[in-house]
Amino acid sequence: MKKKEADTLDEQRIQEEFNLLIDDYMHTNHRRKVERITRAFQFAREAHGSDKRNDGDPFIMHPLAVARIVCREIGLGSTSICAALLHDVVEDTDYTVEDVRNLFDDKIAQIVDGLTKITVSEQNVEKTIDQTAAQTDTSEQTDASRQADISRQAENFRKLLVTMNSDIRVVLIKIADRLHNLRTLAPMKPTSKFRTIGETVYIYAPLANRLGLHAIKTELENLCFKYEHPKEYEIIRNKLRRMESSCQRLFERFAAPVNEKLRAMNLTYEMRNRIKSPFSVWEKMESKKIAFEDIYDIFAVRVIFESREGIDDKNTCWDIYAAITDIYSAHPTRTRDWVNRPKTNGYQALQLTVMGPDGQWIEIQIRSRRMDDIDEKGFAAHWKYKTDAGEIEEDSELDKWLQTITEILKNPNPGALDFLDTIKMNLFASEIFVFTPKGEIKTLPQGATALDFAYELHTDIGDSCIGAKVNRRLVPLSHPLTNGDQVEILTSQSHHPTGEWLNYAVTAKARTRIASVLNRVRKELAKKGEQKLSNCFWKAGIEPLTSYMDKVAVYYGYLRREDLCYAIEKGDVALPENIRKILKDKTYNTLLKYIKNKLHVGPKPETPSAPDRSRPPAPDRSKPYLLSEDEFGRNYVIADCCKPVPGDDVLGYLYRDDPVVVHKRSCSIAVQLQSRFSDRILSTEWSRHTQFSFEATLRIKGIDSVGVLKAIAGTISEGFNVNIRRLLIETNDGVFEGTVKMMVHNVDDIHRMCVALSKIKNVQSAVRIAD
Repeated sequence: MKKKEADTLDEQRIQEEFNLLIDDYMHTNHRRKVERITRAFQFAREAHGSDKRNDGDPFIMHPLAVARIVCREIGLGSTSICAALLHDVVEDTDYTVEDVRNLFDDKIAQIVDGLTKITVSEQNVEKTIDQTAAQTDTSEQTDASRQADISRQAENFRKLLVTMNSDIRVVLIKIADRLHNLRTLAPMKPTSKFRTIGETVYIYAPLANRLGLHAIKTELENLCFKYEHPKEYEIIRNKLRRMESSCQRLFERFAAPVNEKLRAMNLTYEMRNRIKSPFSVWEKMESKKIAFEDIYDIFAVRVIFESREGIDDKNTCWDIYAAITDIYSAHPTRTRDWVNRPKTNGYQALQLTVMGPDGQWIEIQIRSRRMDDIDEKGFAAHWKYKTDAGEIEEDSELDKWLQTITEILKNPNPGALDFLDTIKMNLFASEIFVFTPKGEIKTLPQGATALDFAYELHTDIGDSCIGAKVNRRLVPLSHPLTNGDQVEILTSQSHHPTGEWLNYAVTAKARTRIASVLNRVRKELAKKGEQKLSNCFWKAGIEPLTSYMDKVAVYYGYLRREDLCYAIEKGDVALPENIRKILKDKTYNTLLKYIKNKLHVGPKPETPSAPDRSRPPAPDRSKPYLLSEDEFGRNYVIADCCKPVPGDDVLGYLYRDDPVVVHKRSCSIAVQLQSRFSDRILSTEWSRHTQFSFEATLRIKGIDSVGVLKAIAGTISEGFNVNIRRLLIETNDGVFEGTVKMMVHNVDDIHRMCVALSKIKNVQSAVRIAD
């Protein structure tokens, strides 16, 4: 009876959620295709049947929620809504893409296919693992499987990008799917949580930002922050809540004279205030190494105006700027014109910072209603769908972005990790604006070099470049560019790309072209080497069959004969002296060694050894791993990249039988590890640490005065009984700044020390920094 009642309740909830979806859709400006959406819902509902999610909800509630995000928060139409409802059907049921195509249309089937993850059978690397699994021990099989997981993750994302190139709605629905998964993350297993959070921080939040989905990007970041750093999240959120009333009073005092001025200009507008998100505040505290109280732009004002007929929105932005700066003094270095030069994600606004009525700096964004819609809903806010074909009319910035994706996908056979890092650099990095000698602006990712600029101009210029002049100063091709640089490329027709160029080319366009040229040269050299090897066969009286050459290649440790021929021509491998002996030799062990090396699997012992009974048991993943110490040592090691101390918010990384490596959760390396090796990540807890000390660094600032250095050293060494490893203080015009590297027991020591140092006369601040 209880099951029947529960089923009835589930049916009611499902129907209510579908009704809300239709209500959302009816409030849009899209063509009314309710019947089509209803058909997709009924098909998905039947396909998923009685399946449940981890939280106990009927599975169909997830596609419904994704469809509502797609409709209400991104603003897409019936094709996207149907694809969202069907996005898990092929992956989780027996239906195929062809079934979707037959029941609906090619466009919906294409989108669903792009959203369907690649299965194990589709991965070539899996075939390699299957072939070698019988000869490898358990730990080696696990490593090979993990390597395949990374490859599969990269291939899934590659597939998403390939489909996105023909229809951008694929990635918009994927972002909506990820958002709902994060909203319902709590019941998931720790391993799944680590992977979901890692992928979101590393890929999907930057992707949402790049597409201009500001509201969704902010929520993705906040949800990840909430699960990754629950204590910090609650502390910052509570502080922001306590600030709301004072910020509202400040806004009212600020807005009164501005409203009077803008009404006199006969503008239709709205002015509202906003407070930074918890993640944004925490990120600034971490990157700037400052306290919450030292962040001056927590509070900001936004002026959104309605466009006026016959008047350019750009002019209206500057008119409002003039009106505000007539009342309040503008910060001389904090005006940003994103109106005339929009960001690559479509963001447009005129930003300025003024001194407010209470002596506080206030950041202001001025933009039109259209600019505001684009900032909230991204490019989707101004993509236009043809009513019958459902095709997208691309924006010029979108064209450029998709072209970058095309360049990345052209890259010949990149490794899985290289592919993900290339995506991260080229699609999500902040951009810089660089000028040609004639004043033309070129947009490049931050970190781009003079070589990247050469290829941005033209591939022929890139292929023949020998150097560059940046701001009339001669620099090498590896020189990193900065915002506003003027760059002139120097070329020579006798110069060609070398393998070294790949070490300092950043953009996909440059790397793809360089790899293509090097690959062509490599093939030409391999052809010459093959001719030499063939002659060697003929001299031995053996016909140079392909199978014979393959066996010789494996004998020398090469999986492909082309690689051996290239090595022969380069002089790295001498021509074989006894072909007949090589052909009789058993080469399987060499082949297995090569495959294991490519999969990053350690060498297998020649003689199987008995299990090592002294090895510690595998951690129990059902509970946090306790980071503890005794008189002999610790059951973990500290990561050199972030150097956490007991009390920091950390996670553990476990590799085979090595000790657990402890990273700060905020560490950039930890984010990548979560994204790529979620099954190796451990949730951790600190035990009480009293025996061993840990390295920490403080930054101290203040007014230079007699005795201040002695007071600082005395407070640290005597008041807290810690060992100072290095104390460096520099003074300039009466102000000092210094760093103290010392050994502490835990985070509490650091906090107490910062408080004590801040109380010293003329010391303005004392904060912990990354070394």
